[in-house]
Amino acid sequence: MDAVFKALADPTRRDLLDELFREDGQTLHALEARFEMTRYGVMKHLKLLEEAGLVVTRRRGREKLHFLNPVPIRLVHDRWVSKYAQPWAAALSDLKTRLESPMEKIFEIYIKTTPERLWEAITTSEIRSKYQFGNSIQSDWTTGSRFEMGNPKADGALLGEGENIEVDPPRKLVQTMTALWGEDVKAEGTSRITWEIEPVGDSCHLTVTHDQLREGANEQLYGGWPMILSGLKTWLETGEKLTTPGSLMYT
Repeated sequence: MDAVFKALADPTRRDLLDELFREDGQTLHALEARFEMTRYGVMKHLKLLEEAGLVVTRRRGREKLHFLNPVPIRLVHDRWVSKYAQPWAAALSDLKTRLESPMEKIFEIYIKTTPERLWEAITTSEIRSKYQFGNSIQSDWTTGSRFEMGNPKADGALLGEGENIEVDPPRKLVQTMTALWGEDVKAEGTSRITWEIEPVGDSCHLTVTHDQLREGANEQLYGGWPMILSGLKTWLETGEKLTTPGSLMYT
């Protein structure tokens, strides 16, 4: 957490995060144009934000794009702020759910666990329900197979469904996803979710990419990822469930 607090302490770095909040997936050139400082100065601030996990970069052809990663801020809220704040304050830390053009969302987190245990947590329905709003996931987890998402409080109705288009345990899982919990999200059609697990020492680097979203897609489709991944990390590292508002509740 120290790196996150250090990164957020600087007003220029907070302004950079605000810029990515306003428009995600920007190049260095685009960000540089919005600040009265040298290119090197902007690069230095971005490097610190990357090291803190607050910014994620991806190559698109010859360009390097910068994406806001809200998961560390979610963790700060879950482990520090929520102890002292009123329950409604949880909504304040959902930093990435109000973007205007969410064509692609990238979320990163480091979890002290093994790839095999992390894979099990992602693909085992009983464990999944402990950190994903109580939802169950049913599938045989083979390439081309179907998965269904439900909840005991949903009266038998499916909340989501899709296809496992790439299954490579314990490294990578690629799925299509159609949300079914409301007419508004049904109208969004199918998007894609990619889980990538990379072992790093005694931990794992987990990247979740939610893409193939239309411009202006309903934020319900991707807004819950920071809370889900924070709950996953908490469960694997402590064996406990998050109790922050909404983390286990189906509405």
